Amino acid sequence: MEEDCIEKIFQFKFPTCTTNQEYSLEVPVKIPFQGSIKELVHRLISSFKLPCYVQTDLLSSLESAVKKWTLEYQDRKSEKIINAAKQGELDVEDIIKNWEKIYKQKTAEYAEPIGTTDEELFAVAYHRLVHSPSLEPILQAEHKFGKAVTDIIKMRDKEYDQLTQKQTEEMRVAVETLETGSTEKSINNMAGRHFEEQSLMQGQWCSKIDSLKLEQRRHYRNWIMRLLEEQQTNMLPTPVESPTVPLPLGSGCDGFVIIDEKSLTEYQQLEESFTIHLGSQMKQMHNIRILTGDVLDFCRTKHSDSESADPTPQRLQTALGLYSNDLCGLVLLSDNNLGSYSGTTKELISISQSTSEFHFPSIDEQLEKIREDVKDAIAWRQTHHKEDDLQKELKNNFINSSSSHLENPKHLLKLYKLEIHPAILGLRNILKTACCNDVTTLTIPVLLVHEMTEDMTVAWCTKRAELVFKCVKGFMIEMASWGGAELKNLQFLVPKGMSEEVFGTLATMLPSIFRVSNPLVFKASSTPQTPKK
Repeated sequence: MEEDCIEKIFQFKFPTCTTNQEYSLEVPVKIPFQGSIKELVHRLISSFKLPCYVQTDLLSSLESAVKKWTLEYQDRKSEKIINAAKQGELDVEDIIKNWEKIYKQKTAEYAEPIGTTDEELFAVAYHRLVHSPSLEPILQAEHKFGKAVTDIIKMRDKEYDQLTQKQTEEMRVAVETLETGSTEKSINNMAGRHFEEQSLMQGQWCSKIDSLKLEQRRHYRNWIMRLLEEQQTNMLPTPVESPTVPLPLGSGCDGFVIIDEKSLTEYQQLEESFTIHLGSQMKQMHNIRILTGDVLDFCRTKHSDSESADPTPQRLQTALGLYSNDLCGLVLLSDNNLGSYSGTTKELISISQSTSEFHFPSIDEQLEKIREDVKDAIAWRQTHHKEDDLQKELKNNFINSSSSHLENPKHLLKLYKLEIHPAILGLRNILKTACCNDVTTLTIPVLLVHEMTEDMTVAWCTKRAELVFKCVKGFMIEMASWGGAELKNLQFLVPKGMSEEVFGTLATMLPSIFRVSNPLVFKASSTPQTPKK
């Protein structure tokens, strides 16, 4: 709750240099004043076009007035509190507890000792084990747990399809016999019953899957901690067999997250790699890659033909990178309504829910956290910023004007038709976040779209890619001056289905913008030349 404040009218009079005519300036000031007095003075001079010679007097007068009003405000407030204490209207114990809480939160000397959390202990244990002989049994255990979730989801989908087919056939027969026996009321009742049956089945399966995932998470984390304890005690290599608790495994599914192999070969995968150096004085080396593909392929794990197969390189790389200072990031453009079951968001949620999760909150919890953070950000901007015409235009593009806009925040969406500048600013924030959170490998959609359409001409693709290349280069140079993590690997993802000619144009443009460093070759002369006198 914000502290109560009062409003005072500040008056300032000054004469002109030529006519000695006196002018008067009146400005409302809130006490206690939270801003900078010097900044307010400059704003007043700029807004009212005051002569420059009044700056010193205006600053002195305003500082004196604010100091006087603040002291009076604090005196009145203190007197009010003292009188309330004398009359017994204040709870002294509550005030003492509040002061104690503030001291513990703000002063290190009085703060309560904070021990290591369970999450921190698990992170240390996992990071140490995956860089030891225990890596292989850990990955095998994750594969088995994930396969159990995949199998139960497959059973759920099969039963749900059977119920849908049954209800569809039942509804078809009822509609065909509408004139002979069925009535509109009976059909409506049937539709309601069908909805209840589907809701009941969905709730039952969600409960089963959530229970299985929670049980797996508990067993897995306990096993990791026990494994580290045994390794530190015995100082012996970990046996290959992983002591996972047997859980109900299904049959008929031979993968962790299945990818149709045919879908991977429907388009030709193209890629080019470059090494660049950025910076004015202290140059840093970066690896840049441009490639075609489906953005969600970075979120999937290829299936293996047998349970005993070796872990995939993707799973191995992910395990080694977790809880380290060398993280990977992917820019995924969301749909209009973040968290809704449509488009890219639906596919991402489906992939995330099709396997076990031992390290992070569920995808639903993460999306809910994002929605809450966006609400707070929007509320803060509405409170602290006055929108000019440009800001209002951008807001109309990205936030609904109705009262429901806080529930469905829009992000980098439909960028083919909308203004590109907010998306570029979003990329800058993404690179800044990566720099501050040890993300050293980042994948960015080069056209800020995930799919090609007929409207995207060669000229449009070239212009859009050039803009993204140049802006990202500038942001990388800017972030390098701030310190933090160094972005070692940068990948530009081209939507699948792009022609080789257009891809070649973009690949040729990239080194010219980032200025790939090529070694200089000097040829030695066979005979020395005599310098001219």
